Amino acid sequence: QVRLAESGGGSVPAGGSLRLSCIVSGNTWVKYSMGWFRQSPGKEREGVATIDSRDSSTNYADSVKGRFTISKDNAKNTLYLEMNSLKPDDTGIYTCAAGSWPPWTQPPLTMDWVSYRGQGTQVTVSS
Repeated sequence: QVRLAESGGGSVPAGGSLRLSCIVSGNTWVKYSMGWFRQSPGKEREGVATIDSRDSSTNYADSVKGRFTISKDNAKNTLYLEMNSLKPDDTGIYTCAAGSWPPWTQPPLTMDWVSYRGQGTQVTVSS
């Protein structure tokens, strides 16, 4: 069983920064690809960033490229999302997810490969 717990959300003004963390329980987490997804008010859930199990390949939504960075710390069983230059459109509930995807390839920004996900953390960006 894999459990994911997000933290780091909050309220910031436009242009601010936040770092989200997702602690993953279970000693087999290194075999999973990981990702961050968000649900914004009035919008469908969208993939924000994903990273493969070997930390070799990342994938970003066009709307966050150059501003967000996804990374992993295998020693701490933790997935991160560094978010800079935040915009009001980045407001939403951010959820981390894990699942199986071939290593050394970009996990897609859809959720069809996801097997586990956390409860989410709220990010609010004010204008």
